[in-house]
Amino acid sequence: MITVGFALCGSYCTFKEAIEQIEVLSKDDSIKLIPIMSENAYSIDTRFGEAESHIKHIEHITKTKILHTLTEVEPFGPKKTLDALIIAPCTGNTLAKLALGIADTSVTFAAKAHLRNDRPILIGISTNDALAAASKNIGSLHNTKNIFFIPYRQDSPLNKPNSMIADFTKTKAALSSALKREQVQPVVIC
Repeated sequence: MITVGFALCGSYCTFKEAIEQIEVLSKDDSIKLIPIMSENAYSIDTRFGEAESHIKHIEHITKTKILHTLTEVEPFGPKKTLDALIIAPCTGNTLAKLALGIADTSVTFAAKAHLRNDRPILIGISTNDALAAASKNIGSLHNTKNIFFIPYRQDSPLNKPNSMIADFTKTKAALSSALKREQVQPVVIC
């Protein structure tokens, strides 16, 4: 059995798709999921749902309490808790912090603690500026050891020409590749 952290950041419009993948992975008897949420994802109600509703749903699916503080995720490093960490959705803000080595949220600290064990992180991007300000961070992370991506695409080329989003339905295949230290291809899809 492998242990996989599944971390959600504050791209609330993609929570439905991300939670569907938590359901898919939870049905696989060879995977134990540990849910993680950024502090904002854990506490902010939006037009896409109330935080408490998301929390209850995810904890019901995984039968595990969501980790959402720095102190809860810090042991990932010394205890070598995870075989892989999925960050989906991963916002432009989190992408920037990961690219620069900033670990000041539960998600970025989980990533830092996990990377010290030379194990893979799988990123499912969801950002309105992927082809603008966030592009340099995406490029930097593509060139970083143990960082892999769920294939992604433009989500609304005419209305939001710089926006890209992961194809969350490819999460399990991308995880399988990342565990072999391979990037699932193609990365950018139409």
